[in-house]
Amino acid sequence: MDVVAWLRGLGLERYAPAFRDNDVDGEVLPALTSEDLISIGVTSVGHRRKLLAAIALLGAAPPAGTVRAEPRDAPTLADAERRQLTVMFCDLVGSTELSSRLDPEDLREVIGAYHRAVADVVRSLDGFVAKYMGDGVLIYFGYPRAHEDDAERAVRAGLGVIDAVGRLEVKSVELRSRVGIATGLVVVGDLIGEGSAQEQSVVGETPNLAARLQALAEADAVVIAAATRRLVGDLFEYRDLGAIEVKGIAAPVPAWQVLRPNVVASRFDALRGAALSPLIGRDEEIELLLRRWARAKAGDGQVVLVSGESGIGKSRIAAALQERFHTEPHLSLRYFCSPYHQDSALFPFIDQLGRESGFAHDDPPVAKLGKLEALLSSAAPAEEDVALIADLLSLPASERHPLPNLSPQRKKERTLEALIRQVKGLAHQQPVLMVFEDAHWIDPTSRELLDLTVEHVRSLPMLLIVTFRPEFQPPWSGQPQVSMLTLNRLDRRDRTALVAQIAGRTALPDEIVGQIADRTDGVPLFVEELTKSVLESGVSLVGIPTTLHDSLMARLDRLASVRQVAQIGAAIGRDFSYELLCAVSRLPEEELRAALGRLVASELVFQRGTPPDAVYTFKHALARRRSRHPGGSRSGRRRRAPRPDDPAPWL
Repeated sequence: MDVVAWLRGLGLERYAPAFRDNDVDGEVLPALTSEDLISIGVTSVGHRRKLLAAIALLGAAPPAGTVRAEPRDAPTLADAERRQLTVMFCDLVGSTELSSRLDPEDLREVIGAYHRAVADVVRSLDGFVAKYMGDGVLIYFGYPRAHEDDAERAVRAGLGVIDAVGRLEVKSVELRSRVGIATGLVVVGDLIGEGSAQEQSVVGETPNLAARLQALAEADAVVIAAATRRLVGDLFEYRDLGAIEVKGIAAPVPAWQVLRPNVVASRFDALRGAALSPLIGRDEEIELLLRRWARAKAGDGQVVLVSGESGIGKSRIAAALQERFHTEPHLSLRYFCSPYHQDSALFPFIDQLGRESGFAHDDPPVAKLGKLEALLSSAAPAEEDVALIADLLSLPASERHPLPNLSPQRKKERTLEALIRQVKGLAHQQPVLMVFEDAHWIDPTSRELLDLTVEHVRSLPMLLIVTFRPEFQPPWSGQPQVSMLTLNRLDRRDRTALVAQIAGRTALPDEIVGQIADRTDGVPLFVEELTKSVLESGVSLVGIPTTLHDSLMARLDRLASVRQVAQIGAAIGRDFSYELLCAVSRLPEEELRAALGRLVASELVFQRGTPPDAVYTFKHALARRRSRHPGGSRSGRRRRAPRPDDPAPWL
């Protein structure tokens, strides 16, 4: 490989002498780290990031026809694991015809560009490219790192791949792709093959289903199976393909084509649906919010910071409050942060303005501008404010609202001021309930605007509710207009009542109700999903619901360095002592204490007492269930692929 030419292609040929003086050739280049680049004189952070991104792509596209796993993402675990996985198969349409009319070298370049485009999209969503198979690519979401939204990541990646491949310009060839996606339990991680052909195998029906769906998909289409469709809810727009015949599967398989991301009011609404579960055990919290609302309507603006773990009911309590105000004159403003837009300045505000304006995906810019002007007019904004907000939404300036000539920093400041004036103008007309959800995913510029909003609230008839997970540290605590509301888990009585409400007319046995209450430990989402799972299975406990697998596994994967300790503790029981764990694990005491400290800090387990007399308890039974035996059997034999009717080894 010509390293100088490679640097020149990046516009960084100035570093060619440094690379040459340090003997960095084509063989060494793919192994360079950030520390290596610093040591040879690349002091610019921007240049290092650009070089590292380009280095990562060097291994993304092997020659056409080769199959390998990506060493960059290779998991460190040696044992196979039983996991819920979302599998994505991507195929290049018309590759056979391309091979018949292109020179082999040109074909290799085309396939390489296609592989790189796929890998870029997949990596941006933290997926794992498991195999390149000529014109096919096998991708995992949920291994080796799980996320609570792996199914959504896979679907977004599928749409991104279709778009990225369609925009490729290489050898004057128009490229198109197709994608199949399925979700289910598999056993993944066994090493097969040798040397460069070694890879992590995946055993189960899921990859076969994803491959079959890909083969049946039309060009530029993303087709998903039923389990994936359930997990992504209404986050996307779909075309129902009905039940289709799939080779190797006895019964017809329901399938959907994903068209595009959906314009939804919130992730909560899209994932939970219109029919909300009953609000149980939150009377005191609702009473606090109602008191703050009364003060806000009187002109004493209030801010309530609602904190709680995932699934505890932050969005549900905000929705319940809005239900209470349904017949009361007020204006409701809802803003939502997104895990996919943490680097997009002011995304929650841009998204809210687009939704409230009624933008359609096929609206031309002029039509969108007209809708935006109509929305903003209710607050009687200045012409400059309209121009700045339109520019924020990437809409063209108009003769009626010319955009002022400002420096980037000054334009940002004036835009934030314009958005604040817009809210104040609305609040002067009627009381405002402003809900700002998932602040743990907020981007820096939105954080600045939220700071300004909290400051201005005190003089407005406005209640601002900000929801977030415990890892977010709100900077507004202690201000006189700010209250803190931490949502705790439901007690056993409320858990039982929630099960009964969800079950409706289906009378569940007391034993089953008790087990649901015990194993969900008062997290409303867990109670709801496990109860639904029991109802769907015919009144029996059948394992961790599909909707909870990814969330629980993501927690464990973030603690990969101490997973062994969690697994040993889970094997002992839901409660385990430090003394017994120390004897069984045989880990050095310092290492064991450090690992337990991380588990406690993550709130996966609770601690009573101090070592060596400490006793630890798993936060809830589902977490312990997910921690137990994630690998293959101890004998080293491959565990058979899980079946839908397998009984779960519940505690």
